[in-house]
Amino acid sequence: MIRVMGMTRDHQVLTDLPLERIKDGQFVWTWVDLDAPTSEEAEVLASFFHFHPLAIEDCLHVLQRPKMDYYEDFQFLVLHAIDEQTLDTVEVDLFIGDDCLVSFHQRRLDEMDEAWNSMLKRAHDRKVWVHGPYSAAYMVIDSLVDHYFPCVYSIEDELDELESKGSSESVEQLMNQVFDLRSRLLKLRRTIVPMRDLMYRILNSQHVQGDKEPRAYYADIYDHLLKLSEMIDADREMTADLRDSYISLNSNRMNGIMKTLTVITTVFMPLTLIAGIYGMNFINMPELQWKYGYFAVIGLMAALGGWMILWFSKRGWFK
Repeated sequence: MIRVMGMTRDHQVLTDLPLERIKDGQFVWTWVDLDAPTSEEAEVLASFFHFHPLAIEDCLHVLQRPKMDYYEDFQFLVLHAIDEQTLDTVEVDLFIGDDCLVSFHQRRLDEMDEAWNSMLKRAHDRKVWVHGPYSAAYMVIDSLVDHYFPCVYSIEDELDELESKGSSESVEQLMNQVFDLRSRLLKLRRTIVPMRDLMYRILNSQHVQGDKEPRAYYADIYDHLLKLSEMIDADREMTADLRDSYISLNSNRMNGIMKTLTVITTVFMPLTLIAGIYGMNFINMPELQWKYGYFAVIGLMAALGGWMILWFSKRGWFK
């Protein structure tokens, strides 16, 4: 689907325009959104707008790293949205010209709909009207970044819950949950950090520095991305601490089990020796003919075992 929004010279916003009308001189600036376009619709990037072939190739061959390229009459931005269910990235491409913004994404995104509706509501604002394509591009990027926050907050809630139930589940289950959280945080980091670097490059670009108003809005997005990256780093440190704690807890449990087994084995070693001696089938063993021999050996074994347990206890082996 191709949808077109145009701002006229008398501050009127027109939508559902034919693509050909954006060049009739009636509009100060326009926004053309290619929303999950077909292959025929995607051809307008070359046949109608005549964008650079390399930029068009980047649109059609996903996924590119977030970046910004300068061409003769437009800037090309590659941005990333996040699927809140799978945390997979969805590429959004922007062509920013002096009087036109062209957005391209190969699947429908709520973020783009929100930016589109926000632009319709605020297009009458003089600041938005003056800065046109840059204001629309800001709304797109701001909407994409705003949808990063629920993903990060969701993981933080899971971390808090994981800390609270640490004693009620097995270490194996807790470790699996921790590694799952670390994997999801890594996915988010691979999206957010490149977006942060891209915004830093935009803020230090001469194309934006010349206008203080758009730069202030882009700086606000950069602050949001900084906050998100710091939250992700803090969460990764927390998962690392939880992982180390669970590993230590598991090691302590294993040490306790090994200590118990060692004590049991040590106690039964001399008892096994005695039983082994009197279990031999030699004829000349006087104790075998003694009337009370069996009871004497059993008593000796019980006394020896009890003494060893008391001795181990005094040495603190059972603490």
